[in-house]
Amino acid sequence: MNYIETKIYTSRFGIEHILNTLSEMEIEDAVIEDPADVEDLMDKKNSYDWDYVDASVMEQINEEPTVILYMEDSQEGKAKVQAVKQAMDSLRERMNQGELGDKNSFGRMEVEDRLVKDEDWKDNWKEFFKPAKITDRIVVKPTWEVYEKQSEDELIIEIDPGMAFGTGTHETTTLCIKLLEKYSEKDDAVLDVGCGSGILSIAAALLGIKNILGVDIDPVAVDVSRENVELNGFSDVVKIQYGDLTKGIDYKADVVVANLMADLVMMLSCDVAKHLKGKGIFISSGILIEKQEQVSESIKNNGFEIVEVLEQGDWCAIAARLK
Repeated sequence: MNYIETKIYTSRFGIEHILNTLSEMEIEDAVIEDPADVEDLMDKKNSYDWDYVDASVMEQINEEPTVILYMEDSQEGKAKVQAVKQAMDSLRERMNQGELGDKNSFGRMEVEDRLVKDEDWKDNWKEFFKPAKITDRIVVKPTWEVYEKQSEDELIIEIDPGMAFGTGTHETTTLCIKLLEKYSEKDDAVLDVGCGSGILSIAAALLGIKNILGVDIDPVAVDVSRENVELNGFSDVVKIQYGDLTKGIDYKADVVVANLMADLVMMLSCDVAKHLKGKGIFISSGILIEKQEQVSESIKNNGFEIVEVLEQGDWCAIAARLK
């Protein structure tokens, strides 16, 4: 099967606005290429970040940030591509009118599309996904890579993101897991909202938690999460289901974790209290530091107190407790 690759050229600032627009269109499967991630890698903030970086990765430092979509080469796929182009035109118009802040901070906001063959892109990204130690204890390892424990207390997550979002190596995932390690206990129930490839649910299980539910509104993510949970041997303690937390989910947890985007976290904060019990901890991430105050206010306005904010790179995660 052939696919239509649609690239949206932007800036780091513009990425979240584009993802929010796509989310409103119920398009959740996007690939983000951000050269700042390579710069963060080269800063080598942690001794375990890397030992060797391929030259092809280094070349990405000089590229523009892009949001990339893949649609089937069908009438439906072509219609979606056209809808995306129209949505980006509308976003560009709002940007030029100054509704979204400084228009120059969005980059050039141009859209390109081309036809690609399945074999040209489906597995190429795998060469850049290597084992990564994302916290002091947890290592994320792709299923196709060999990795041996460096110490007895290391916890290894085997992951194959497939067509779902999330290799688990992004700062937002690291921040979520660090807060999960700190604020959860083995007897807690944990709810993972927008579970993606299932990495936070699996991390919770590795930490010894026995009652975990992951939910996602993307059926592809649900399938991928279930496969990864089974791969890691946690099908008995982790359940994954299709669902929207604002509709039809009646599960209650001691800890709710949501690695989404700022706007989605604010929307979720209106409903999350209904799904909390016991210690009532709400951990959220996917939030740019510049939006931390806005998101924190939204969370506080819905009955929470902020107990901790962690930052890494341009991102932050917030731990809040229900009053």
